[in-house]
Amino acid sequence: MSAADPSAAPPAAAADPDGPDAVRLTWNAWPRSKVEASRCVVPLAATVSPARVPDPSVASPPPLPYPPLRCKPPCSALLNPFARVDFAAKIWICPLCFSRNHFPPHYAAISESNVPAELFPQCSTVEYIVGGAPGAPGAAGAPPPPVFLFVIDTCVIEEELEYVKMAMRNAVALLPEHALVGLVTFGTQVHLHELGFSDLSKIYVFRGTKEISKEQILDQLGLAGAGRPGFPKMPQQPGGPQVNGMHPAATAGVNRFLLPVSECECTLSTLLDELQPDQWPVEAGNRAIRCTGVALSVAAGLLGACMPGTGARIIALLGGPCTEGPGMIVSKDLSEPVRSHKDLDKDAAPHFQKAVKFYDGLAKQLVSQGHVLDVFASALDQVGLAEMKVAIERTGGLVVLSESFGHSVFKDSFKRIFEGGEQSLGLSFNGTIEINCSKDIKAQGIIGPCTSLEKKGALCADTVVGQGNTTAWKMCGLDRNTSLTVFFDVSPSERSSQPGHQNPHLYIQFVTSYQHPEGQMRIRVTTICRKWVDGSTNTEELVEGFDQETAAVVLARYISLKMEMEEEFDATRWLDRSLIRLCSRFGDYRKDDPTSFSLHSNFSLFPQFMFNLRRSQFVQVFNNSPDETAYFRMLLNRETVTNSVAMIQPSLISFSFDSPPSPVFLDVASIAADRILLLDAYFSVVIFHGMTIAQWRNMGYQNQPEHEQFAQLLQAPHEEAQMIIKGRFPVPRLVVCDQHGSQARFLLAKLNPSATYNSAHDVAPGSDIIFTDDVSFQVFCEHLQRLAVQS
Repeated sequence: MSAADPSAAPPAAAADPDGPDAVRLTWNAWPRSKVEASRCVVPLAATVSPARVPDPSVASPPPLPYPPLRCKPPCSALLNPFARVDFAAKIWICPLCFSRNHFPPHYAAISESNVPAELFPQCSTVEYIVGGAPGAPGAAGAPPPPVFLFVIDTCVIEEELEYVKMAMRNAVALLPEHALVGLVTFGTQVHLHELGFSDLSKIYVFRGTKEISKEQILDQLGLAGAGRPGFPKMPQQPGGPQVNGMHPAATAGVNRFLLPVSECECTLSTLLDELQPDQWPVEAGNRAIRCTGVALSVAAGLLGACMPGTGARIIALLGGPCTEGPGMIVSKDLSEPVRSHKDLDKDAAPHFQKAVKFYDGLAKQLVSQGHVLDVFASALDQVGLAEMKVAIERTGGLVVLSESFGHSVFKDSFKRIFEGGEQSLGLSFNGTIEINCSKDIKAQGIIGPCTSLEKKGALCADTVVGQGNTTAWKMCGLDRNTSLTVFFDVSPSERSSQPGHQNPHLYIQFVTSYQHPEGQMRIRVTTICRKWVDGSTNTEELVEGFDQETAAVVLARYISLKMEMEEEFDATRWLDRSLIRLCSRFGDYRKDDPTSFSLHSNFSLFPQFMFNLRRSQFVQVFNNSPDETAYFRMLLNRETVTNSVAMIQPSLISFSFDSPPSPVFLDVASIAADRILLLDAYFSVVIFHGMTIAQWRNMGYQNQPEHEQFAQLLQAPHEEAQMIIKGRFPVPRLVVCDQHGSQARFLLAKLNPSATYNSAHDVAPGSDIIFTDDVSFQVFCEHLQRLAVQS
């Protein structure tokens, strides 16, 4: 028998913190008992990026052109490098359940010198190509084209609509010619444009006042029999795409409402030219009548009839709140304000629950169809993201929030969806993720852009976090940065806790099936191995395996969920107690002596992360609208650990004459008159000029040949900012400001207030102070040390 050597160390590369598997765990050594797991304070959890593109500098096998081997039920885990193989008997033993499985005949040539790629020790992640998607247009087995159904809000001023038209023209120019596109516009009513009737503008109109069922929508479009046997064949337009295995009514719908870009680019361009702001008069003292909910229902119904089970996106461009029909968040009367956090806390938002219920129903419909809802909200007012969150998140949709359709945050982010090459987001469709794990581990659930498939079994934990009570989840849309957080529970059986039956290693396998951007279906299998430890006697190994960045992100996602689900949940108090317990458990100190307290290097940044998390927009919602809070949390829940850490604790880089660009403390003391600071807070990138630098720039020194070095200093942070912006979605807001200027607040709000108006006498010349009563990080740490050593 031979076996791959399972390594207990976390895979990590200097260039890629997520490692070759794109999986990071809060703890890389796990305690064996429930009690010890609870004493670890930070949950046993993993973040996984199921469609991450491998680092080109790291050798990885190409996709394998044959189906994977599965262990016998109920395990069903896939063959992986940790399996033990008997080459003589052609048998492999599953490391998760220890079942013996025979290799099929096409593995007959397997030997110690001829091993398939999925058994290579370094191939803990492999992908299999499993052919095209069913119901693909064109020849049998051909990959289906991407489908984009645009839903455009016309209740906007002329200038905003011009920005939308420009963005749409750019998007259509970037789309591949075979991509199918459709167009819905809405204001007081919903207009579905028939693109297949180019001789004359043909529009189907829906009233926006009340909810319309999917059947009513299809009946009005002449697609009522799609999907039902015996429906009469409808005439098809010559040259239109034929959809194999699809009902004639659905095929006709594709030919009328969804056409390849190559066939309808001219018609679409004409429609955009003719598009005008909603003509319905708005009375004084009223908001525009906007029926967002009905528009999205029509879009979902059309895709459900024409493209069921095929990857498609509804891309909604919204310019204001829904004021009529399903999904309404505020009345037409301007005297009624849009709901605030205080209204939601007091249950004083009359439309909120009804709108959430509507979008929950829409989410279920879209998930069953395999379709994605993307929302681009560009308005000074709220548009209802807080209500739509359930539909966006459960379908794996993208979301961008900006102030105007003319703002670079919208324009550049919208363009990124359609770009190919290095800038491509790697948009994939129709994903499912399944989790297999060792017998003593159970899955509690997932936080992130997915929906439970309700596949119950022995691996489901009793306690549920997020989307739980299942071992399989649906992801209608995912991209290379999509990250899910999986929570686990330790549940040792009586036998496994007996000496002699203990396996020193634990295994977790993530099996992701998805439609690759190139069109073919793929299965990605990632199997990780870690070590069990006795938490009561072997604290050192627990400490060595702690990943403080992942732990900070997992806690941020966990408390964001608790704040939404639990009334009167005090997030700050919960975080403080958790941090005190963690420091008391893993800190090194003499009892009742705060000066003796110290933390292992693996924990050294964790108090700082928690300090910034307490002050972040995820916990402090006072200054944000419900839409902004929903937006921040959706992005926190779906981004990689590295990106999420930047949201929690921004990075700060200093540019000066004296030294090369270098990271500095996120502290008000880092401000200096002769310095430029670059803050990356993920949602915004701030270039902050010190007082002296700003004065020299205003005097034009950078334009004089003898001050070329100063010109280079001014340019350097802009180049760095563009590098950050180029690789990020949504595109962050760029703020360029000066010390003591009004926009300096974008930097000051993120800094540690080590110098405030109460301690102004300690401030260095040229530095700054923050007008706040918040405690500084130093005071926070003193309190933490004092409380930790008392436990």
